[in-house]
Amino acid sequence: MTRFLKRIGIDSYMLMLLGTVFLGLLLPAKGIAADALSQVTYWAVALLFFLYGAKLDPSSVKAGMLNWRLQGLTFLATYLMFPLTGLLMAAVFGDLLGPQVTMGLLFLSVLPSTVQSSIAFVSMAGGNVPAAICAASLSNLIGVVLTPTLVALVLHAGDGGVSLDAVLRIGSQILLPFVAGQILRPWVGGFVKSRKTLTLIVDRGAILLIVYSAFSAGTVSGLWASIPPAALLALIAVMLVFLAIIFGLMVGAGRVFRLPIEDRAVLFFCGSTKSLASGLPIAAALFPPETVGATVLPVLVYHMSQLLVCAMIAQHSARRNQEQALVA
Repeated sequence: MTRFLKRIGIDSYMLMLLGTVFLGLLLPAKGIAADALSQVTYWAVALLFFLYGAKLDPSSVKAGMLNWRLQGLTFLATYLMFPLTGLLMAAVFGDLLGPQVTMGLLFLSVLPSTVQSSIAFVSMAGGNVPAAICAASLSNLIGVVLTPTLVALVLHAGDGGVSLDAVLRIGSQILLPFVAGQILRPWVGGFVKSRKTLTLIVDRGAILLIVYSAFSAGTVSGLWASIPPAALLALIAVMLVFLAIIFGLMVGAGRVFRLPIEDRAVLFFCGSTKSLASGLPIAAALFPPETVGATVLPVLVYHMSQLLVCAMIAQHSARRNQEQALVA
């Protein structure tokens, strides 16, 4: 059973993520425990972005930037094509999903690309790994500033509750630690890179804390009672349609611009994926605790869907490449 789950892209972390969601629904943190959880989550996220800054190698970004056409297409896919598609999806399915979940759909559309998983998928599919490292890193580097800005534009922040305090929280919790990590990278970068297990624990641990905090707050506020099972099923269906449309746009763009096969893999995986690691901290800083659970629900559904589908596509590409190598 375990081997089958791994083959279709479900690993122990995804199971832990699902378990954390159910824990927040069944045993939410309340009162003093919720306050303590909020503080722990805040500093875990700050540490996470400090490590991101310490790990990001400026030389790899510089080398990958030489492929300007691929980088430009990937950037436009993440921050233009995706938001426009999100606005279209919101217009079509907004009444079905409801205002809070629709806001989450729009928030999803302006997030940066994934880093670890998109690069891993590109590598598995035989794509241009250095360019993928650059595209994913640049997307997240710019996304720290650009995503909150796009949230303000796409969600009409004047009516959506994105306050100055929230923007300052983004700066102190995310941007400042990231910049500090970049500045201190010559001294701490080697240590961070050599402690992959430690950074992995912080990375995934911060996500699990955020997920539990978000779903706990939603449970305590009674939010989930307002989202019936039928609406959740509708959300899953809408996210799968969203994913299929984005995949089609990435494939079409790669063909229209006649990218090499290796570069098409970068555009496909980096342009179609959205970062849970960046999305949840930004959502926690931008949106009220009582509604952040519903807001990040589309992000969680899309993220899990993209991991499953991208894993299957990457594995299929790897098998195809092996068959072509044997024929040659």
